[in-house]
Amino acid sequence: MEEKEFAKLQEGDRESVEKLFASTWKDIYRFIYYKVQNREEAEDITQETYVRALDHIRRSDKKIEKHVDFLKTVSLNILRDRWRKRSRRGTMVGIESIDPTETAVEDSSDIVSQRELIRNALDRLSEEQRKVIELRIIKGYSTAETAKIMNKKEGTIRVLQYRGLKALAELLKNSV
Repeated sequence: MEEKEFAKLQEGDRESVEKLFASTWKDIYRFIYYKVQNREEAEDITQETYVRALDHIRRSDKKIEKHVDFLKTVSLNILRDRWRKRSRRGTMVGIESIDPTETAVEDSSDIVSQRELIRNALDRLSEEQRKVIELRIIKGYSTAETAKIMNKKEGTIRVLQYRGLKALAELLKNSV
């Protein structure tokens, strides 16, 4: 984004905001949808991402070079906040509750079949490996948080994650 365009964005120029949104929203929505696997929640988080990002841009003097990366970082922070709140409440969503047939923006049958392939591969992992991958990769918990949830040492979590991802890669390689 050019210097003039960025300055307009900092001032809250509607046209600049719309231009930023139009050029980035699909990437951001897909990124969030992949993490939450729920259309309504992905839409809410996408909206909140832009509100927070624009607020930050208006308050900051620093020019943001890579808008999509910046927006993904903002959305990840929002997701982590939500996950922290949920973990305090003790609610967890299992991998079986992810519906691969729920459609996202321009979802194709290829994406649905890929999700089904991944779900089937995850089902073939050990229970511990699957739970670690679910918590670490899908839900974004830290190694320490995952260790606490599973009542295991952090080193054990790292080993389970490594072995689970290695097995998952092999299963997916053989499935394709």
